[in-house]
Amino acid sequence: MTRAGGAGRPDKASPRHSPRPRAASGEHPDPWLQALDPALLRAVDAALAGQPAGAAIGVALSAGADSAMLAAHVAGVARRRGLRLHCFHIHHGLQAEADDWQARAHRLADLLDAGCHSRRVAVDVDGRGMEAAARDARYAALAELAVHAGVGHVLLAHHQDDQAETVLLRLLRGTGPSGLAAMRPVTERNGLVWIRPWLDQPRSAILDCARRFETLTGWRPADDPSNADGRYARGALRARLAPVLDERWPAWRRNLARHAAQAGELSDWVEAAAQDDWLGLDPSPDGRDFSLAAWRALPAPRQVQVLRHWLGILGLRMPTEARLRAWLRQLREVHALGHDRSVQLRHEGVWIVVRRGRVCCLWKTRVE
Repeated sequence: MTRAGGAGRPDKASPRHSPRPRAASGEHPDPWLQALDPALLRAVDAALAGQPAGAAIGVALSAGADSAMLAAHVAGVARRRGLRLHCFHIHHGLQAEADDWQARAHRLADLLDAGCHSRRVAVDVDGRGMEAAARDARYAALAELAVHAGVGHVLLAHHQDDQAETVLLRLLRGTGPSGLAAMRPVTERNGLVWIRPWLDQPRSAILDCARRFETLTGWRPADDPSNADGRYARGALRARLAPVLDERWPAWRRNLARHAAQAGELSDWVEAAAQDDWLGLDPSPDGRDFSLAAWRALPAPRQVQVLRHWLGILGLRMPTEARLRAWLRQLREVHALGHDRSVQLRHEGVWIVVRRGRVCCLWKTRVE
């Protein structure tokens, strides 16, 4: 069990807890196991099916109802499968109750016989908005804690309601087709595997479980007021738009979550096709340049997708739609042999240029 460390510092180990007294005859040794939901349990069990006995797994634990119930269900599965559970709590310092949430997270982990690690982070908004800045800081800190604990797989408590909200927000922001896949059940980031086993599970089932858990154990989840704060996009959606949708289209969450799953399948197919096209562009071994002529021989829609694929290989963010269309126009009009040095596209601290018939990414501060 580890307690909170300072911002950016590893956590310190806390003293071991004394063994709990044995349950009286006929009493369930761990009453909280009776609170677990069969459908939620099956989803977690399926997500962890490939983990060998003795493996260390992690759960991101905010101490809210969603992550707390995920930790409880993972603890139940881990016990049966012989896995070692670590809970990771991130203290953002953005709410007056943050210290209490941290304490609740550690108390819950103790109740579940799980390791608990927490870290304080400083959220630097830096023009990105509070939600995005807090999310980036949280994932970076979770990754550090996971590495420190020897964990390669971290489970996240996003559910069907979260997924539907994400799809709707991305639609309103003009996200392209691939972005409508929203959150994926399994992703790799920061060298870790992130698992979301509950994307097709409604939050109502999680809240019912949390109420049973509180009745059996006395442990109560934290309530983050920012979740319904209308100043933030997701909070505004929940407070103002969701009630209208609930009244007129009560199945909107389930329908949008299903749309995300279908969009994910289509996105995977498009990505596989873009990978095949990329291999036909005579790419350099390091992936930094490719044949302009081969790219121009592709149909226009595939030109777009393979260019996105290339930026992904380079680890660069996608440009805006308007900017991408401008790039496509310039690359299509440039001299076939690439003698036109006027193509100099600045993006994410690099230059995309045409040299001797090849489209190149130059990791330099200026084009020579």
